[in-house]
Amino acid sequence: MKITIVGTGYVGLVTGTCFAEMGVHVQCIDIDTRKIENLNKGKIPIYEPGLDALVHKNVASGRLQFGTDLASVIDTTDIVFSAVGTPPDENGSADLKYVLDVARIVGQNMKKYLLFVTKSTVPVGTAKLVRETIAEELKKRKMEIPFDIASNPEFLKEGAAIDDCMCPDRIVVGVDSERAKTLMEQLYKPFTLNGHPVLFMDIASAEMTKYAANAMLATRISFMNEIANLCERLGANVHEVRRGIGSDPRIGSKFLYAGCGYGGSCFPKDVKALIKTAAENNYDMRVLQAVEAVNDTQKEILYHKLYTHFKGDLHGKTIAVWGLSFKPQTDDMREASSLVLIEKLINAGCKIQVFDPVAMKEAKRIIGEKVTYGKDIYDTAINADAILLVTEWKEFRLPDWKLIKQTMRCPVIFDGRNIYEKEVLRAEGFTCYGIGTS
Repeated sequence: MKITIVGTGYVGLVTGTCFAEMGVHVQCIDIDTRKIENLNKGKIPIYEPGLDALVHKNVASGRLQFGTDLASVIDTTDIVFSAVGTPPDENGSADLKYVLDVARIVGQNMKKYLLFVTKSTVPVGTAKLVRETIAEELKKRKMEIPFDIASNPEFLKEGAAIDDCMCPDRIVVGVDSERAKTLMEQLYKPFTLNGHPVLFMDIASAEMTKYAANAMLATRISFMNEIANLCERLGANVHEVRRGIGSDPRIGSKFLYAGCGYGGSCFPKDVKALIKTAAENNYDMRVLQAVEAVNDTQKEILYHKLYTHFKGDLHGKTIAVWGLSFKPQTDDMREASSLVLIEKLINAGCKIQVFDPVAMKEAKRIIGEKVTYGKDIYDTAINADAILLVTEWKEFRLPDWKLIKQTMRCPVIFDGRNIYEKEVLRAEGFTCYGIGTS
């Protein structure tokens, strides 16, 4: 089987590489000429553990190729996957321009049956627009060529995307024809030999499933952050509360960690898009509006704790920020809590020293020279009045606190992910603030 994946961003590159690893011949297409040139030189545009080696292996085998011309490969393709970006518009809705551009090119160039699959996260109803776009282009050509549309949303976690793709806990596919279902069954058969199911459903339900999944996870995070904030006021400990409610099998323990807010490319964008979709259909998503509002507030919580600790006198203070990416194991800083925090610190007149094991290049692109970039966490702590931990990288878990205390002006740490034991830090002479603990 031969497939084409349009878009070599996070989803497209990971998905295409994993399909190639399973023996599928994959052509990855992108309009970004420089990105394709770099991929053909072996330069991977994103950080994802294990991806670099897997790309090189499958390029060498001939199963994975990169190009810029979609029209030239349509004739040899059984399935076209659209994995292009769907950035949010100013009003929060998903911008489908790139998805429909792919559909137009397919309609303008296809000469035989093919299956068009939306892999990008798209609102309910997108498949209908894609179908209409392809049909319109075929009509202009005065040609009648059969084709099908399917929805196959991705559920990749940044930092664990290879495992998620190769060993998925479920594969969701929306189809409306037996021919499309058969093709998708053949494509995914190697991925289901470990017993994980392909869940076939109607296209609209598949489109909704992706948004609903991310909205639920975002809801759990914001819910736990609300509980954590209340715990602080009541003298309760959010760790114990999480242990208590997480042991209930109806609830479970995942995504119940309190912290300084969620970010990334999915949760913020998808929550906004679902709220907007509901509004367009005369429905008010009150729960998700609250989820979004709580998260926006939570991203500022470390700043407010710092402000309170120094009694509002932050001007001229040197602040060390540990972690810049929105989560560990990625360099992705989209909607990251660190960006909100750093902006508030700059506006307060602070000098900021930052470090992240992976995201420093991305940070320099986004933030520029407004902050000082340290060589490591120890470098950022020199002469610091406080440390703010924003991203829970593993290498931050057991630092040499004695060394850090010797170099700091003021031994205080604000733990935005609750990875440190306060008793240990207090024994080392630190003042420590967490989220939801006294």
